[in-house]
Amino acid sequence: MSEQFLINFTPQETRVALLHQGVVQELHIERTNSRGIVGNVYLGKVVRVLPGMQSAFIEIGLERTAFLHVADIWEERHGNTGEAPPRPIERILTEGQSLVVQVQKDPIGTKGARLTTQISIAGRLLVHLPQETHIGISQRIDDEGERERLRARIQALLPKEDPGGFILRTVAAEASDEELAADINYLGRIWREICSRTHGVFPPFLLHHDLTLAQRVLRDLVTHETIAVVIDSRENFQKLQTFAAEYVPQVTNRLSHYTGDRPLFDLHGVEDEIQKALARRVDLKSGGYLIIDQTEAMTTVDVNTGGFVGSRNFDDTIFKTNLEAAQTIARQLRLRNLGGIIIADFIDMEDEEHRSAVLAELNKALVRDHTRITVSGFTQLGLVEMTRKRTRESLAHILCETCPTCGGRGEVKTAQTVAYEVLRELLREARQFTAREMRVVAAPGVTDLFLDEESQALAMLSDFIGRPISLHAESGYTQEQFDIVLM
Repeated sequence: MSEQFLINFTPQETRVALLHQGVVQELHIERTNSRGIVGNVYLGKVVRVLPGMQSAFIEIGLERTAFLHVADIWEERHGNTGEAPPRPIERILTEGQSLVVQVQKDPIGTKGARLTTQISIAGRLLVHLPQETHIGISQRIDDEGERERLRARIQALLPKEDPGGFILRTVAAEASDEELAADINYLGRIWREICSRTHGVFPPFLLHHDLTLAQRVLRDLVTHETIAVVIDSRENFQKLQTFAAEYVPQVTNRLSHYTGDRPLFDLHGVEDEIQKALARRVDLKSGGYLIIDQTEAMTTVDVNTGGFVGSRNFDDTIFKTNLEAAQTIARQLRLRNLGGIIIADFIDMEDEEHRSAVLAELNKALVRDHTRITVSGFTQLGLVEMTRKRTRESLAHILCETCPTCGGRGEVKTAQTVAYEVLRELLREARQFTAREMRVVAAPGVTDLFLDEESQALAMLSDFIGRPISLHAESGYTQEQFDIVLM
C-alpha cells in the first residue's frame, strides 16, 4: 500500500496532502496568522478574580485576557477529598499571582481563551498527565481483558521516579514496547522542559507551544504504510529532520526534500483536487455524480446516475453507481473534512443483497479514516445516516466565505423578479415623496430588461405617478441591488 505525504510551505501557510496510491485522500491547511493556541502552556498572571462568577481573568500575553473557571482548577478538583465543601475561587487565587495554565479553547469573537490548570501533553500513542498518577485507557478499547493487559504494559515501562499519569490512545493497542517507551520518554522530556522554563521568567510567558501542522503529521499520521514525506522547503526540511531525529526517529529515513522547478502540489494534481473539493458536484468515473450540500445542521450527499446507462439492466446500473458512490463519499468526507451528521441518499435499490453490499463497501472505504465515524444502516426512507467527529474546520470553511451576492443561499433573484421589486418601490416612493424625476440605479441585466421586455410596464407606471423615470446601469451592482434616486 503506497501512501505518501506532500508538505507545501509558504510564509503565509502550510499545506499537507495525503496521497494513497497516487490519489489525494486528505488535505490539511494551517495559516500563519490564524494558528490555534489550544494546547499551549503559559505562565500567566491573575489580573482579576470574580467571586460572583467563580472565575478569574488571566493575562497570558494575548490581545484579550483569558478566562479560568473554578471547575478548571486542577488542584481544587483533585485535592478535595469530598469531605470538605469546595473552596470558592477567591480563596484559591489572588490578584497578581503567577499560575501555569494551558489553553483548552481558542479565543472566539469577543471572548478570551478558555484555560485550565490541568496540563495534558499529547504524544503519538499516549497523552501525558504529569499532575496525575493513574493510567487511563481509550474508551474505544472496550475489551476489559485487553484494557488490563495494556495498563500492565504501561506500568512496567514507566520510570520509577515521578512517572505521572498517562492515557493510552486507541493506536497504542498495536504498538510495541519500544514505541511506547519512546513516547513516554518524549512526553517526559517535554514536561521537564516546561518545568525548567518557569524558573527566572516573569508572566506572561509562553512555556510550551503545541506542535506545528507539519510536526503533528510526523507524530500522528505517518504510519508503517507511509513510504515518503516530501517537503518543498529546504529550511523546513532541515527543521523537520531535527524534530524527527529527536522525537520520532522511525520517520527520519522517509523524509525527502523536493527540489524540482514545478510546484509540488501541481506535480501531483493536488491543486486541481482542492478546486474539485470546493465544488458542489462530484463526478463519478461511471458517468454518475454526487451533490454535496453542507449546512449548519448536517451535510447531505445525493447520488445520481447522471449519464451512466449501464450495459445489462436498470437494477445493475443503480447497483454499480451506488458502489462507486460509496467509495467516493468516504474519500470526500476525508478530503473536505466534513463532520457532524451526514446523510447519504443512495439511489433506491430493491434488492436487499445490493443494499448490504453497498453498505459493506462504504464501511470498508471508511476504515482508513483517522477520525471517529459511526455508520447506521439504511433507514426506512433508504438513507444512510453517519456521524463523523469534528476535529477542525472543514476545507470550505477555511478557504471560503459566504457569497456577498446571494448571502449563502446559493441562488440569486432573477432580473425579472428584481425588476418587479423596482416597480413596487417606485410606486411606494412616489406616494411618500415629491420629486421632479425618479432615477433607477440597478445592475445592467435589470436595466436592459426595462429597455426591452418590461419597457411598457415602466412607461405605464411613469404615466400613473405623473413623473418621468430614467435608468442608470451600474456595473458594480449585483443583480439584486438597486437604488431609487429622487431628482
